[in-house]
Amino acid sequence: MKYYNLKDREEKVDFKTATIKGQGKDKGLFFPENIPSFNEEFIQNLRQYSDEEIAYQCMKDFIGNEIPVEILKKIVAETISFEIPLRKINDDISVLELFHGPTLAFKDIGAGFMSRCLSYFLENQQKKVTVLVATSGDTGGAVAHGFYDLPGIDVVILYPKNRVSPVQEKQLTALGKNIYALEVNGSFDDCQGLVKQAFSNEEINNRLFLTSANSINVARWLPQQIYYLLALKQWQQIENKAPVICVPSGNFGNICAGILAHLRGLPAEHFIAACNANDVIPTYLETQDFNPKKAVATLSNAMDVGDPSNFVRILELFNHEFDSLKNKISGYSIDDARTMETITVVYNRDQYILDPHSAVAFASLERYLKENPGKKGFILGTAHPVKFPDAVENAIHTKIEIPQSLDALMKKEKKTVEINADFEELKRFLLDKN
Repeated sequence: MKYYNLKDREEKVDFKTATIKGQGKDKGLFFPENIPSFNEEFIQNLRQYSDEEIAYQCMKDFIGNEIPVEILKKIVAETISFEIPLRKINDDISVLELFHGPTLAFKDIGAGFMSRCLSYFLENQQKKVTVLVATSGDTGGAVAHGFYDLPGIDVVILYPKNRVSPVQEKQLTALGKNIYALEVNGSFDDCQGLVKQAFSNEEINNRLFLTSANSINVARWLPQQIYYLLALKQWQQIENKAPVICVPSGNFGNICAGILAHLRGLPAEHFIAACNANDVIPTYLETQDFNPKKAVATLSNAMDVGDPSNFVRILELFNHEFDSLKNKISGYSIDDARTMETITVVYNRDQYILDPHSAVAFASLERYLKENPGKKGFILGTAHPVKFPDAVENAIHTKIEIPQSLDALMKKEKKTVEINADFEELKRFLLDKN
């Protein structure tokens, strides 16, 4: 499988190169040269396959012979080594719980897969590798855990000051060793912009072996298809018609992976991009006007993105044909007040605790189902409610117990370096660190 640069189609690389480089010339994202279809028998009989075999079948065509079969099978098995259950909230809406991994967030899957692939590819690399990543909340923790204490790899995480939850911040800042956290006076878009500048800076790239772990990296983006297949496997046990799938959406890598799986043959009635007040894509889907803007802070902070990087991949999947895209995806914007109301109502009525991101998805799917009676669907539960204690506890008037797995981490000291949203400050840190 080859991957081409969406900004320069002449630049084509293999999976290994795309994984290590992160992005191509002119900050372009890599995209698979062809979309391999799922075997129809495989999709119809998912229940007969183990989760590990489903994950392997999902990923093998994107990697080809670049990773030996047995090693790839081991990588995917370790990537999904925790529970990924589909639970009913009510008769019409279920939730795919993606927060049972080591950092209690859906990004454990993509980050786990990518870190293992990079470790394999860089096994004999002499020069130290620097993984540079921007996070709006959960990416950083998942990446930090995936690469923690790996020899020959440093991780530098940029996150927006005062815009992540206490648990998220500890997961970014308390590990130490080869994990470095930069607290940026700015938004996630500022952090992402600094990372993109670093990748295009000649001096940094001459002195450092730099790679990315954001959802722009194909090894982070592509494995997210796996849990859509695992959801369908469970969905087939309770329903006989295709689901409406609603995804909390910020940088749009998650929903893009779901749409990719759908175009390969995964049944889906419709996709919903559930957004908070950062409504660039819902507005685009209504007006066909794509107008990135400065992100605003919300309760669902991991979705506080005003210029979603992965949306260009969604456009590519639909050959930039707006009508085809609009026919398959709807977008809703849910404000903080509605988010809080949804957490309260679902807790009191259905005895289920939503985190703010999942609440945005629930409110969006509920609205779609009211407008389209007779359909059913599921949301993606992207983070554990304990990561957002202030919002959730205010909504349900009940204290959320911190899982024992987080006890030791929460007692550790926060270690960060504070910088402004100034590329020269980031550049100095990266070059001085080495």
